[in-house]
Amino acid sequence: MLVSDFQYELPEELIAQRPPAVRGSSRMLTLDRRTGQFEDRVFGDLPSLLRAGDLLVLNDSRVIPARLFATRGGLRTQESSPAPSGHIEVLLTLHVASAEGRNEWTALVRPAKKVQVGETLLFHEEGSSEAVLRAVVLGAGESGERTLRFAPVEEFYAVLERIGHLPLPPYIRRAKAEPNTVEDRERYQTVYAGERGSAAAPTAGLHFTPEVLAQLAERGVETARITLHVGLGTFQPVRAERTEEIRLHAEHYSISAKTAAALNRARAEGRRIVAVGTTTTRTLEHVARELERAGAREIEAHSGSTSLFLSPGLNEEFKIVGGLLTNFHLPQSTLVMLVSAFAGREQVLAAYRHAVEQRYRFFSYGDCMLIL
Repeated sequence: MLVSDFQYELPEELIAQRPPAVRGSSRMLTLDRRTGQFEDRVFGDLPSLLRAGDLLVLNDSRVIPARLFATRGGLRTQESSPAPSGHIEVLLTLHVASAEGRNEWTALVRPAKKVQVGETLLFHEEGSSEAVLRAVVLGAGESGERTLRFAPVEEFYAVLERIGHLPLPPYIRRAKAEPNTVEDRERYQTVYAGERGSAAAPTAGLHFTPEVLAQLAERGVETARITLHVGLGTFQPVRAERTEEIRLHAEHYSISAKTAAALNRARAEGRRIVAVGTTTTRTLEHVARELERAGAREIEAHSGSTSLFLSPGLNEEFKIVGGLLTNFHLPQSTLVMLVSAFAGREQVLAAYRHAVEQRYRFFSYGDCMLIL
C-alpha cells in the first residue's frame, strides 16, 4: 500500500498544545471494529465499557528528560567552522548496553553536520561555565543520528533531571526560554510510570488516574504492565512511498514473571486482552510471533527488542490483542497504520474524519479512541 493511503486532513488548531485541565477528563471515541460504528464518549466511561475478566495491559515506561543542549569542545571544533554561539540540541533515544559498563547512547543531534565523529560535547548546568557532563561522538548514522559515550559521573540520571528537558514532540510548541512547563513535568508522564528509559511518553496512558484504575479493579478488569522504552522510531518521519519499504528502529522491552503469568492465564481462559497504546500492542504482538516461531505455548519473563511494523496488507492478524485504547495519530504515520491494521483502514479513517468534525483534540495531549 502507499503511505499516502493513510493521509487525512487535520486543522492545525485541533493539535492539543496542553493536556486537559483535569487528568482523565478527555473525550473518547469508541469504534466497534466488527461493524465500523463509532460513538462519542468520555474517558471516564472506560470501566463501564470493559467487561469483568478483561486483561488491560499498560506500558509503565518512564520518560526521562532526554532533551539536552550542548556546546562543542576539543580539537575538531577548531579544525572546522567556529563553534556556534547557540546550542547543539541532543535528544537521547536509546541507552546502548555495554559489556564494559560504559554509558553509551544513541541520540539525535541538531545541527548534525556540525557534530562529527571524534568531537566532544559539553553539557552545562544553567548559569555555570563548568560542564557537568561530557560525551565523545563515537559514530554517525542517518538523519542526524549519533552514538555518544558519556564520561563517568555519579548519579547520571540525577544530572539529567537537573539539566535535561522532557522531549515534547515538535508539534507541541513551547518558548525557547522554557522548553517545558511545570505542567509538562507532571502531565507528560503516566501516573503508573516505573522504569525510566523512554524518549517519549506512551501517550494512551496519560489519561489514567488512580481513581479510574480503582474503578477498573472494582469492575473485575485485571491489569498488567509491560515496559517498552519509546525510542528513535517515534521521532523519525516516514520517508518511504510504500508501506512494505518501511523499517522501524528496534525498541527495548521487558515482561515480568507476573505479567507473563497474567497473559498466559487470560489466553488459556479465552479472556480478552486490551492493550493501552501502540507501544503495548507492538510488544505483545512481537512476543506472540516469537512464541509461534519457537513452537512454545506459554510466555516467559524476558527482555528483548522489537522492530515489528504492523500495517494493513503486511501484518494484520493480531494474535494476542483483542482491544486497543489509543490516542489519535499523525497522518501517514506508522502508528495510524498500526491502528488501521487492527480495525481496518477505511473504518479508522472514517472515525478520524468524524473526530475532526466533532473537534476532538489530537496527538499526545489530545483525546483518545477505544477500539473493541
